[in-house]
Amino acid sequence: MENSHLPFITRKQLALRNGNDREEIWCAYNGLVYDVTKSRLWRGGKHYEHWAGQDLTQELKNAPHNEKVFDKFKVVGKLEN
Repeated sequence: MENSHLPFITRKQLALRNGNDREEIWCAYNGLVYDVTKSRLWRGGKHYEHWAGQDLTQELKNAPHNEKVFDKFKVVGKLEN
């Protein structure tokens, strides 16, 4: 997948897509921002002990699944450092 055309998303913009402040629910992983709004598992911005609107790269190391879980979600941008 080519990601060079994607817009940069700041951590502040990501934080606003937490399931409470806006309709969109986003999470970041490995520098990419994913839209998980349509997932029933992310309703309300929470998935088990994980919260939307943030970078989940470090948290995924302890999850019962791997990064392939993000394959079903649309990439909406690149996380700005």
